[in-house]
Amino acid sequence: MDQSLSSGRGYVSVLSCFPPSVGRDVAVAVVKPLRVGLGNPGTRSLLRTDRQVRWAMEALCYGLTLPADGDTVQLCVDVYTDWLTALVSPRDSIPLPIGREPNLYAQKILRHLYTLFLSRSDQVSPVYTALCQQVLCAVQSLARDGAVMSRDTWETLLNFLLCVNHAMLATGDVSEQLSRLSMAVLFEAWLLSCARCFPSRSLWRAGRLALSGCRRRPAAVEQWSRAVAALTSRLLLQSFGPAFPRFEVPDEDAALIPEDMDERGVPQTWFRFLHLLSNPVDLSGPGVVGSTPSSPEDSSRGDGQLPNIFFKAMRGVSVLVDAFLGVTVINKEPTEQLPNTAGPGDVTVTSARWAAGRAEACGTLCRIFTCKKTAEDILSVYLSRFYLVLLRALRVSEQVCPPVLASVLLNSTALFCCDLRGVHLLLPSVTAAVEKVLLDRELLRFRSFLSPVDLRRAAVRLLLTMLPLPFGSVQSEVLLDGRFTGDDVTGGSFLSLKPRLIAVLIGALQTETDTSNTQILLASMLHLVQDSSLLEASGLQVSPHETLSSTSRTHGESSVSMSTSFNPDSESQPGGASRPRWAGGAGGAGANRWTRGTAVQSDAAGVLWVQFVRLLTQRLTSQWRNDSAVCLSALEVLGGLAKVEVSVEVCERRRAVSAVCCYIVFQCRRPPPLHSRDLHSIIVAAFYCLNVWLSQHPALLDQQDCLLEVLEIVELGISGSKSRQEQEVRCKEEKELNPASLRVKEAAEATLSCVMQVSGVFPSPGGQLSEDALIGCPASSDSSLKKFRYFVVDRSVILAMLEQPQGPEQAACPSLTVRIRGPSGGHTWTLQLHLQPREGRAGTQPTLIPEQRVAAQEDAGIRCGVKHLLSPEHTDRVASVKADLSIPTLRETVTEEVQQQLERLQAALTRQRQVEARPQVSRRSDVSKPCRPPSPITKFQTARLFLSHLGLLTPETLKSPGTGGVPAPLVSLDSSLPGFSEDLRRLDQLPSRNCDSAFIFYMRAGQRTAAEVLGNVESSCSVQSHFLDFLWSLGRPVEVGRRRGGGFNANSSEFMAVLGDSGGGVFNGERFVLMHTDALTEITFIVPSSSFTADLSKSQEEAEPLTGAPSNRQSPFEPNKESTPQPTSPTVEDTKSFRFESSSIGSESKLLIVWVERFEDIESFPLSDLLSGTKTGTPPSASSVQLIFVHPLNTGLYRIRFQANATSKFGLFVPLVNGSLVSRRSLAFLLRETVINCCHRRRLESDSAPPAHVRRKHTINDIILRYRSRCSEPAFYAALFQEP
Repeated sequence: MDQSLSSGRGYVSVLSCFPPSVGRDVAVAVVKPLRVGLGNPGTRSLLRTDRQVRWAMEALCYGLTLPADGDTVQLCVDVYTDWLTALVSPRDSIPLPIGREPNLYAQKILRHLYTLFLSRSDQVSPVYTALCQQVLCAVQSLARDGAVMSRDTWETLLNFLLCVNHAMLATGDVSEQLSRLSMAVLFEAWLLSCARCFPSRSLWRAGRLALSGCRRRPAAVEQWSRAVAALTSRLLLQSFGPAFPRFEVPDEDAALIPEDMDERGVPQTWFRFLHLLSNPVDLSGPGVVGSTPSSPEDSSRGDGQLPNIFFKAMRGVSVLVDAFLGVTVINKEPTEQLPNTAGPGDVTVTSARWAAGRAEACGTLCRIFTCKKTAEDILSVYLSRFYLVLLRALRVSEQVCPPVLASVLLNSTALFCCDLRGVHLLLPSVTAAVEKVLLDRELLRFRSFLSPVDLRRAAVRLLLTMLPLPFGSVQSEVLLDGRFTGDDVTGGSFLSLKPRLIAVLIGALQTETDTSNTQILLASMLHLVQDSSLLEASGLQVSPHETLSSTSRTHGESSVSMSTSFNPDSESQPGGASRPRWAGGAGGAGANRWTRGTAVQSDAAGVLWVQFVRLLTQRLTSQWRNDSAVCLSALEVLGGLAKVEVSVEVCERRRAVSAVCCYIVFQCRRPPPLHSRDLHSIIVAAFYCLNVWLSQHPALLDQQDCLLEVLEIVELGISGSKSRQEQEVRCKEEKELNPASLRVKEAAEATLSCVMQVSGVFPSPGGQLSEDALIGCPASSDSSLKKFRYFVVDRSVILAMLEQPQGPEQAACPSLTVRIRGPSGGHTWTLQLHLQPREGRAGTQPTLIPEQRVAAQEDAGIRCGVKHLLSPEHTDRVASVKADLSIPTLRETVTEEVQQQLERLQAALTRQRQVEARPQVSRRSDVSKPCRPPSPITKFQTARLFLSHLGLLTPETLKSPGTGGVPAPLVSLDSSLPGFSEDLRRLDQLPSRNCDSAFIFYMRAGQRTAAEVLGNVESSCSVQSHFLDFLWSLGRPVEVGRRRGGGFNANSSEFMAVLGDSGGGVFNGERFVLMHTDALTEITFIVPSSSFTADLSKSQEEAEPLTGAPSNRQSPFEPNKESTPQPTSPTVEDTKSFRFESSSIGSESKLLIVWVERFEDIESFPLSDLLSGTKTGTPPSASSVQLIFVHPLNTGLYRIRFQANATSKFGLFVPLVNGSLVSRRSLAFLLRETVINCCHRRRLESDSAPPAHVRRKHTINDIILRYRSRCSEPAFYAALFQEP
């Protein structure tokens, strides 16, 4: 650095040797003529030689030291700034010596101009500020446009700016505007120099020393942050390419980096700029900041700004960290300056004055460690320092620093999800911090600088990841509570934290008011109960007396012991699993591996279930009933709890059903202005939740009050009112139907169908058979339909009646086979008419054979003579009255035709008298044959009998109600019309329950293309063994394209035979798929492979049927459920259950499940390539796809990332929300529930995806209108007595 600049006094003019008046007069006399010639194109400079120019510059330099309120300083500045343009655009007004050597004179001018910035008494005046701005702008223009500047000129220019900033910012008397400008010009000129003439090492060292004295000014830190951020943006683009998340900076900041800076210069400049400000942490200690203020006032003013400057410096570093991590963080400026409440013995670590900066630093540190890559190894020394920082920041006491605590929670939501070694040591401290936030309704200490909703959301997400930890490890680990100042270190087991975490969860649900936070808590509730239930069912328990234990250690001990967590990959071979662990056979020592963990008491799951169900039902009907999103999530979780297998009293389940019914009543009775589509969607969801409970617990319908309440709710949904609550009870057929909406009515009808099937009135939908199968026809043909009679009852049910017996045992009695097709599905009944009640029959119905009687004996018994009369005796003796004459005699009214009939009758009577009189005349009896019953008939009109017994053959049922186009309650169908068999077959292909589908992919580490992803599942060597176990737990294998009877029974050995050496690709839809079914839902899982990918756009007509049989295999992901029979599935009705295009949720929504070995590869998942790889049709859009990423951790848990490109109007999808951490026991169950809920919500929000029973109902109506027989009543009755 030049001596004139480094001395701090500037260049000293020779005129300083003379009295002030002499120097002033000389400067005025010299500068005025020079100023006159400036800016005039035709004017030449008065100075012709070097000596003249140097002499004039002595006068100009002295003129810069004069008071700024005069004209002399302004004139001197004008002359010098004009002469500096010789390096930019030379003019005639510039002296010739300067034009010949512009670099030499520019260096001298800069040394002279530094004199203007030295401390003076009038430097606070506006005139002085304007002069300094003029000089800085001229220097800025010189740096931008000086094309012929030499290295010495660049060095002098940068030295000039360093000294100017040091002089101005160190004194602190300049305006904020001027200080920002000076610092901005310095950094811009420095960056320009790095592109055109890279500064020397000595200049970098000088810049670092100079800026260390300027750090106490906000302008220095702000401009440094701008420059470093702009350099980082250029560096990331240059180093990682456009695929890396772009670091966006303002355009004016990006313009600071010259376009011509080469690739080698960018990293060099970035590294040196990063260290220009030295260590920003020094700002938190006023004694080590650097420059010494010139006065006590300056010192107090500077120290007062240091906390804010420290915060800005930490914010600048935080922005750089986020850029390199590729994350976007919304930072909030502190709204107020916190007072210093620390005591004299405390250091600045806990001082509230530095809280904002400390919070920013701790948050940045948390983001660095929680962004750890899957295979990354962090040194233990770094982890230990990080844990020490968190233990101190998370201390919950009176001296807690709210900004630091909040920052740690906001940036540590993934703390337990990234396999940090020893992170479980922080569990008690984090639990205490989460407890403090979630159980405080007001959060008054945090409201001044942060949104309480955001803070509570971070705490809720942390709680979501901590709940599985007490169940995930067998061995006890030492847990620290954050006390290191000579106290004992407290340790214990994970199990000891379970009651505390449960209490926090319950308390948070009672204090939370935000919708999204409540939905996450509801998801956590189902996670916890399901995991507890499965762990309890596994039968693996430890001593119930294991409680929190304390281990005293001295403060001087070197380390705290920590056991190793259970590693699920201990049996995996390098490079993946060559064989699944269950390949050696079912059972064995490894069978318990999937349910091993710290057990709970035998009734813990049931107690949790009762607590959560009571809390849900209470708040569902009170606090939450006006929040549609929360209510929908609560209903979904309540339906999930119905599927959790726990041992509780029936009254607790009855409570849940009653609460759902009460909720439906409340929503249906809202005033009409409040009714909307969203409200009706919630009512439909409530009916579906009710269906789940009735299907899972059919014993509830054995209780009369429960059945009555459910039926009243059904009546309310169908008709809009209850009969019992009206003043006059009316029959339901007399009520006017006024439901809340058509969708609500259809949902209530589905519940009624569910009640009827659950209660045993209707058989399971698994017994349906087609007409071809009933008559034994090998192939579908129209001739088989001619043997059936087809009727429609109540415009909703199609009856196909076959009157021929189905076996020899049915030939002797009336029998009927009925194929029932309704909105709720298809059923097949076989009916027989018996002469005895069911209790009195033994075995089968006996054949009706006449009894053989003994011949009658002629002399047996006593004979009595009896005279048979046609009328009473002595009738002629009774006197007649007028009333007897009211009926005319036969002779009076007889006609000729009648007379002939009377004569024939009289002759017949005469002959009969003669026959009867013969035995009495001959005194002997005629030989008579004994009476025998007639032979049993073998032909019955069983269809007529069946319809008659049901009360359907009445004049009222055969007459149309009179409404145009509405058929009668009983209508016959004409099966001879063309197209009837195809429409009937199309109806049979429609599912009777919700058919959802999901696609499963496996993504190995580092893969980027669709071909690589699809090829993984071809071989078991390419996937982890846990992935195969995961597939096993999702559902049973079902064979594709086989008719009924060709299903696949998936026991352990046969399942392995199907899987073979495949990595799951055998379930690609070519031959096998994975299916999970229950009474209401059918989920198909497909694993696309490179050899065959399911056609994503095949139409429903082209789909092939599949057939499957229930699986008896026990999944290693779930405990044994022998006590509860698994629901069986009917014939899989169509390939639509695993086609994208034919999914029941419509073509606008797709769901993909991706198993990723490395969590960071999620951003590289080739979604677009996989969607565009369809065989035919238009590929679905990526915006309509929902992705669930599953990443296995070393702790045996699974990290979930839910990526929903299309958001739901009802908020988050549950139970697998983004950021969840789940155990392998619960993974399959929670994943299936998430798939069901996602698809159900799409159906609620879409007008083009009605439920299954509604689609069947519409198809039945079309068949009725197209094929109903329009015959008269006599023709209808006559047809019943004829062969079909």
